[in-house]
Amino acid sequence: MERYLKKDFDVQSKHSSEAALRRWRSAVTIVKNRRRRFRDVANLHMRSEAEKKKLKIQEKIRVALYVQKAALQFIDAGGRVDHGLSEEAREAGFGIDPDELASIVRGHDIMGLKAHGGLEGLARKVHVSLDEGVKSSDIAMRQNIYGLNRYTEKPSRTFLMFVWDALHDLTLIILMICAVISIGVGLPTEGWPEGMYSGVGILVSIFLVVLVTAISDYRQSLQFRDLDKEKKKIFVQVTRDGYRQKISIYDLVVGDIVHLSIGDQVPADGVFISGYSLLIDESGMSGESEPVHISEEKPFFLSGTKVTDGSGKMLVTTVGMRTEWGKLMETLTEGGDDETPLQVKLNGVATIIGKIGLAFAVLTFVVLVVRFLVEKALRKEFTDWSSSDALTLLNYFAIAVTIIVVAVPEGLPLAVTLSLAFAMKKLMKEKALVRHLSACETMGSASCICTDKTGTLTTNHMVVHKIWICGKAEEIKGSESADVLKSEISGRVSSILLQAIFQNTSSEVVKDKDGKNTILGTPTESALLEFGLLLGGNFDAQRKENKIVEVEPFNSVKKKMSVLVALPDGRIRAFCKGASEIILSMCNKIVNYDGESIPLSEVQERNITDIINGFASEALRTLCLAFKDVDDPSNENDIPTYGYTLIMVVGIKDPTRPGVKDAVQTCLAAGIAVRMVTGDNINTAKAIAKECGILTEDGLAIEGPEFHSMSLEEMREIIPRIQVMARSLPSDKHTLVTHLRKLYGEVVAVTGDGTNDAPALHEADIGLAMGIAGTEVAKENADVIIMDDNFATIVNVAKWGRAVYINIQKFVQFQLTVNVVALVVNFVSACITGSAPFTAVQLLWVNLIMDTLGALALATEPPNDALMKRPPVGRSVSFITKTMWRNIIGQSIYQLIVIGVISVYGKRLLRLSGSDASDIIDTFIFNTFVFCQLFNEINSRDIEKINIFRGMFDSWIFIIVMVCTVAFQIIIVELLGTFASTVPQSWQLWILSILIGAVGMPVAVVLKCIPVETGSFKQHDDYEALPSGPEQA
Repeated sequence: MERYLKKDFDVQSKHSSEAALRRWRSAVTIVKNRRRRFRDVANLHMRSEAEKKKLKIQEKIRVALYVQKAALQFIDAGGRVDHGLSEEAREAGFGIDPDELASIVRGHDIMGLKAHGGLEGLARKVHVSLDEGVKSSDIAMRQNIYGLNRYTEKPSRTFLMFVWDALHDLTLIILMICAVISIGVGLPTEGWPEGMYSGVGILVSIFLVVLVTAISDYRQSLQFRDLDKEKKKIFVQVTRDGYRQKISIYDLVVGDIVHLSIGDQVPADGVFISGYSLLIDESGMSGESEPVHISEEKPFFLSGTKVTDGSGKMLVTTVGMRTEWGKLMETLTEGGDDETPLQVKLNGVATIIGKIGLAFAVLTFVVLVVRFLVEKALRKEFTDWSSSDALTLLNYFAIAVTIIVVAVPEGLPLAVTLSLAFAMKKLMKEKALVRHLSACETMGSASCICTDKTGTLTTNHMVVHKIWICGKAEEIKGSESADVLKSEISGRVSSILLQAIFQNTSSEVVKDKDGKNTILGTPTESALLEFGLLLGGNFDAQRKENKIVEVEPFNSVKKKMSVLVALPDGRIRAFCKGASEIILSMCNKIVNYDGESIPLSEVQERNITDIINGFASEALRTLCLAFKDVDDPSNENDIPTYGYTLIMVVGIKDPTRPGVKDAVQTCLAAGIAVRMVTGDNINTAKAIAKECGILTEDGLAIEGPEFHSMSLEEMREIIPRIQVMARSLPSDKHTLVTHLRKLYGEVVAVTGDGTNDAPALHEADIGLAMGIAGTEVAKENADVIIMDDNFATIVNVAKWGRAVYINIQKFVQFQLTVNVVALVVNFVSACITGSAPFTAVQLLWVNLIMDTLGALALATEPPNDALMKRPPVGRSVSFITKTMWRNIIGQSIYQLIVIGVISVYGKRLLRLSGSDASDIIDTFIFNTFVFCQLFNEINSRDIEKINIFRGMFDSWIFIIVMVCTVAFQIIIVELLGTFASTVPQSWQLWILSILIGAVGMPVAVVLKCIPVETGSFKQHDDYEALPSGPEQA
């Protein structure tokens, strides 16, 4: 089976080829309900159409970019199209039509912009102040005239649509036809109401199957709908009513002033207001790979593009479906997500079993018909046919069709979707947003996590804890320490320090509605600004007093940020801050007590390096601040790279998260290697790694530059020992992830928050973006978003991933046992007795138990801690294991023996006599068979362990399914006998049926003591496999 599955039903968890996706679709030949089976898989045709539409939009934008000059000259000569202005817009005080405004930005029409008075003229026409922003009272009016920032989405599917899907099951349609024919033939021959019972029983059973299936599918769709809403929650910073605030992109209106920084997605079309070093990646819209530098000369922003560097502000001009991005998104949503490897694999399993089931159904029908014809011939009645004979043949056909209903495990691939939907909903409540279905599944197989330090292992609540300035180290403990520091440094040093803090920052100190100071920005910069405010600095006064000329924003490659500032006296001064050793290497002077720059000697440089290492060994994040007065005014736009004066060394405290050490130990016990990959100083990284339990005595801590200078052979030798990589670039992270996957076959999860982390997130088996610190670019390339940036949440995702995999294995084991027993019993009975032991109605009920209800009970069980005490599932491991086959075969043999003995010796053993003895024994067989399945469902809760009751009462869905199944079984036997061909049972027979079913539990214990798996698990990281002994129970 496994060879067949690998040939046709093997897809990647990410980036599967279209050929592989088409191959498994064509290999699925036995499908009862194609509409339902393929509802949750990617629509390759729609995806192809979306790609064509995307290419058309890209071509349209490229044409606008390349031929705009010629076109604009033509337009200028021939006169512009007059869009006019609606009366409603004019009365509201607006001076430009929405379509004209959209066409200016979409066509990059610089002449059109100038014709409307440039940026200021455009701002007047959309009735907004570039300083104050939009007024909240105008929002509704702007939305009414210029539109909402939303794109058209497909309407949600209603419950009746799911009912309609369930009714497309071919076997149910055939059974409905059989039921109608049965009623049509039965009424004239058996009269009213006896002639109705058989047909109505089948119709009622079909109604019940359809209803339960539709309810399950509809609830599942609601879970996915909630997840989709959560995925679309993107927030941006805007200026409204005169102050900065965070709003949803869907609340943006034309006229909003949006603040953009590195890693943001441009939320609407707009025009540049101000900014520094602003680079925009327009490849998603125009297809051009080179980023575009946005400035006053090239002022247009397109919705859906990405900020790859710099920061700035833009005026929103077009929203929603008037943007090309809105039109594109309308199409892209129709393609759907790729199916997961487990969904595809179980489609293969269902196909194989379906073929076997179809063969058994045909054989059963042939045997029944041949026996019937032979018996008729022996009685010399071959030429004498009646309507009752037709009913008998119809009944045989209905039984054969019902065997197909039971035999084709349509629920297998759908159970994966059900389990994943349930897990994703639970994970969302536990602060993990799964963007791609396959990620939840793949995370269960993760054997390595490459994690960031800041914010993931630490709290990301940063404060300046220690500083070194003017030759003295000081510990900062609130305002008292700040007062002491002010008394120990001169006013000139204090002035330079506050300039360095307040000028060289991408963060801001803003007033909220209550007039209180609020710092907007990264935790590191916020810590520095808080320190500056503590020293008595005034952010607004500093910014008004000095003018920023040029900015080189911080990114994870340069690890520094620099600015050029024009001072009030006309001098130009450069400020630089960043990674301590990088800034120190740029300095050749140091500031003294009087604020003068004096040469930096080698002895002082060594002393400062010792100070930096001392701070780092205390797990402090170290930064250096420096300045340089630029003497040559002709180079005022070039930020110097050397000759700086060191002002201060800062040690920022970022404590480790509570519980992170336990979470790391949980990973190690589960066979998941944890590696820290950070841009921080190696001593800081080692200190935090030891505190978290990541760095062990045998482990290796290495710096990024040393790593990427190695040859492939050297990397191959040391990668298994690497536990910490410090001062790493995003490219180092990408290289590490690639080698772990390709050289060692690891299933790698990697965290990331910056724009430059996108390649590593894309390359990894599971990309984990940070929800708080992460940029929109990182989130878009990730498979899971960790909403609280907590490492413990990542461990939780791994636990749920394992639960999904194990739950599906439980369900497969349970369903295959029912398949085997039902097929063999019907076939053997048909061969020996000439009749099937179960009627169509009874088999439909069994199908409901093992399919929809079984999936609900077993595929939605929550994870337990024992899951994290076993090794991860390897890439090439068989899904249906030897242990599962042992349980399936063992339970099937037990159930077949029980049913065989009751069928042959039941009347004698139970001392039954009289005219209704056969009906009682048939009902008893049906009842016993159902209880065997119920107890086997409990047995399936744990494939390997003996204690199957652990956590059972924590799974309320499992308990509800069990109770409902038992209750309805009682109703079928005791009250619906006319339709289900059953007769009421005595309490003694009920007890006996339950006891026979319960014997399956000690049988399961015996089976689990039979060893079948060989070999033990051991990773290249030397993490051992599961403990044995008492834990086996």
